[in-house]
Amino acid sequence: MRDLLTLMAREFALLVGIANLIAWPLAYLYLSDWLDGFIQRIDLSLVPFVLGGGAVLLVAMVTVGLRTYAAAQTNPVDAIRTE
Repeated sequence: MRDLLTLMAREFALLVGIANLIAWPLAYLYLSDWLDGFIQRIDLSLVPFVLGGGAVLLVAMVTVGLRTYAAAQTNPVDAIRTE
């Protein structure tokens, strides 16, 4: 069961990482352009992006872990019997 959980977690972590690599530059460009329209200017830092990406990764890992654990604990005979 641990191998299955590791495999699923690794795949979803890779997908979340790729999504972050695509989203962070786009969000930075959009937000910096949007913030330039204000009189009081602030600089964007990397911290909100890292915290947001970490939160998304945490939610994805908890969800994948719970769903994988539930699927691994079910009896395959019960699934076949209902079909």
